[in-house]
Order: sequence, then structure tokens, then C-alpha cells
Amino acid sequence: MKQVSFSEAEFFGKKRVTRRERLLAEMDHRVPWPLLVAEIEPFYPTSGRRGRPPIGVERMLRMYVIQQVLGLSDESTEDAIYDSQSVRGFVGVDLSCETAPDATTLLKFRRLLEEHGLTKRMFEVINAYLAEQGLFLRQGTVVDATLIAAAPSTKNKERSRDPDMKQTKKGNQWYFGMKAHVGADATTGLVHSAAVSAASEADITHLHELLRGDESMVIADAGYTGAESREDLTHLDQVTWCVAMKRGRLKAIPEWSSWRPMMEALETAKASLRAAVEHVFHVMKCRFGYKKVRYKGLAKNEAQVFSLLGLGNLVLAARWLSAT
Repeated sequence: MKQVSFSEAEFFGKKRVTRRERLLAEMDHRVPWPLLVAEIEPFYPTSGRRGRPPIGVERMLRMYVIQQVLGLSDESTEDAIYDSQSVRGFVGVDLSCETAPDATTLLKFRRLLEEHGLTKRMFEVINAYLAEQGLFLRQGTVVDATLIAAAPSTKNKERSRDPDMKQTKKGNQWYFGMKAHVGADATTGLVHSAAVSAASEADITHLHELLRGDESMVIADAGYTGAESREDLTHLDQVTWCVAMKRGRLKAIPEWSSWRPMMEALETAKASLRAAVEHVFHVMKCRFGYKKVRYKGLAKNEAQVFSLLGLGNLVLAARWLSAT
């Protein structure tokens, strides 16, 4: 039996549980570790005749999850293991007899996931795990996109911005970065499909990537107006399209018209249905702190988006699983 150190005894004896501890405890309980490890192991390097043996897949995966849910860099993740008892407990590091994996090891692991498209596979495995528990009802899909900012400054060695990132105007404000497009289950709000693009690309151009093909209804905002007549979606003849009316058209209805209250009530009902997709954006941006891209290029950021959406689904699924 492992002897408890003085620092661990002090940590376990404290009375207040922090938000970080609650989040890590939830992740530890919800993440299907054996399924994800099985996806990564075929691509993970095995020990050779020379050099130190590689660190276990699950430990590196746990370190990667820490990085994503706490919004940390490679170096900050290594520091967090040394600084925080809750992080050490989650990763499974005992500093009395071993050292924590360093930032370079985490960097290589992250690049391994990016190179082989494993974050998307992790996203799919998590969704399959949740589907087995009946959390994807396949009745309707809510589609939406969110802007993720990128550094607009040119005060760098190349004196240029990231060429993969573009600017777009929303309202009266200009944004520079990329878009994360998602398709979510209309009942649970869990994301089943996703795509990443530059911010300048219209939301509707990626709609075909967000639909499963077996939906009975598609719910979207005004950015998807005219979706039912697009050539790449004509095969969805059984779908009911619930697309928001553009604000200009709604405002053009005279206030004295008897149609005005009816149309306003209809748009309010549509907005309440679209709200399901906003929850995953809240988890991704507010709980995980992903308000700005960390890497250059769409490929690296796309890999991170799939990781965050998969982990975000697990956070959102907690309320449904606890009710069953």
C-alpha cells in the first residue's frame, strides 16, 4: 500500500473543493479511457533497444486532456503537474518516486495525434460511446458556427499574419481568425459533426458536412437562408427546414400588421430551438478557455477543435446521464 505524503494528506484534508477539482473529477469519471487508448496505441511508438522507454499512452492522454480542458500551453501543462496536487492526481504522477513528463514529450504526443488525425477519431469514439447510452436521438440537427479569433498582429519575424486565417465582418465589427462549424443533436445539444474553415467562408458552404442524412428537421439561423435549394442538399427531400428569418425582413413588417406578433412569436420559438447548440460553444470558450487559437494553420487548430468538442460533449452529457 502506497504511503501518503504530507502534502497529499494536507490536500485530502482540506474542506473546500475547487472548480478545477470538480472539472477534473468529472473528466476522470466521464472519459472512456480504454476506448481512446485503444485508438492511439497502434500509432504510439514502442520501446527500442536504446533510450528511455516511452511513457504510457494513458498517462500522455491524461496530460493532453489536462492541456485542453485547462487551456494550457505545453510548458504550462508541465508546470501545472508540479504545482497542483489535483492535476498530479489526474495524470497519475507521484513526485516522490518519478518526474512528470516534460513539455517536449507532450509536444511530440500532440503532433502524433495531429499527424494521424487521431483527435477526430477520439471525437467519433466519444460520440459512439454516448450513442450507446441513447444520447443521440437522430430526430433533428441544429447547425451553427462560431468565430475563433487569431492574432492579427504583424509584429513578428515574418511580419505577416497566419495565411490560413481570414477576416470577416459580423454586424459592424471586423474579426480575424477561423470558424468552427458544428451540427448538434436538437434534443441533447451534443455535437455529432464538425468542420473548420477560415472566418471569411460563409456558414452555408459547410452545411453538407454537418448533417447526418437521416434528420427529420434542420434548425439554423439566418446565415443558412436558402439551404433547401442548394444542389448539394437536394437529396434531403424529407427534411423540414427551420431557418430563422433575416432581421431586415422581420423589421420590414409594419407594426400595425396582425402578422407582426405572430412572426415575432415564431422567431422566438425558432431561437429557443437553436439555443441547444450554444451550450457546447459555452463549454468550449468559457469552461475550456478556447477563445483564441493557439497554433498557426487550420490543420493544427482543427485537431484541437475536435478534441474540445469531444470533451465538451462529455461535459454536456453529464446532466443527461445523471438523470438516467
